[in-house]
Amino acid sequence: MHIVIPGALPEPEVAAELAPHVAQRAPTLARWLSFGPPLPTDCPAADTWCTPLEHWLLSARGFTPGQDEHISAGLGPLRLPVADDEPVWLAELIHMAPSRDGAALLPADTLAITAAQSAALLEAARDLIEDSGITLTPETPNTCRVRWPEPIRLACASPALVAVSAVNDWWPQAPAARPWRRLVNGLQMAWHEHPVNLQRQRDGLAPINSLWLYGGARRSQLGRPLPDDLRIETALAPYATAQDWGGWIEALTGLEQRCFAPLASAAPTLVLTGRERTVELAARAGWLRRLRPLDWRRWWCGR
Repeated sequence: MHIVIPGALPEPEVAAELAPHVAQRAPTLARWLSFGPPLPTDCPAADTWCTPLEHWLLSARGFTPGQDEHISAGLGPLRLPVADDEPVWLAELIHMAPSRDGAALLPADTLAITAAQSAALLEAARDLIEDSGITLTPETPNTCRVRWPEPIRLACASPALVAVSAVNDWWPQAPAARPWRRLVNGLQMAWHEHPVNLQRQRDGLAPINSLWLYGGARRSQLGRPLPDDLRIETALAPYATAQDWGGWIEALTGLEQRCFAPLASAAPTLVLTGRERTVELAARAGWLRRLRPLDWRRWWCGR
């Protein structure tokens, strides 16, 4: 069994204070952490253009980036399995808002977008999209597949990464992105006072006012499937991102009760993610588990 826990690898300056809470609130997890040697991987956003969780998923799929591609390009075929082997570009419906750093992005999974809302917004922009020469094919309420009139090479960050950083750091500025930027500017104007967004505002929901482009790799660049027994437990991630460590401790307690304790007799492979790194622990099997447990605090609290 593989259990992936985003947000379970705090930065060293706070990890030392949290370690006693891990031992007290999540004893099953603490025991698992002592079973195997840690295998750390640095995944700085400046190199990967995606989150550590996405980096691990793409590595687990055996993704091979093409020339001049960031690993984030693999998110296209990872998120949208397709039958063809054409580049898989995706556009995610998002909310973009002014912030102290220029602009902030709310990804689709925080917006509760319905299929009817998505369809209405795209229909309102149909002429604009057709005039651009870019084809948007709805695949889910949150996502469209993007096809270009000519092949394109463009570096794009994942919306999940942009959501925890700043839009200005990742907004595509390359000349090849000009048609996309023009289309997005037009969409933002078309959707500004669209009835869908006016109703969302009355309902206390953020308007859907833009698209974020990402992906670009091909299905054949993924070399293997994910493990069949994979579990991704995301309860810690929002608290780690917000550096709300009180909430993080409470979420950890819930994970122990709901996930870890019921599997106490298992020896799962663990994957913990932090801000720009991951640690994988493959538990020692059989008689090796009777060896002296490793002191997990030494690596969990350090680099």
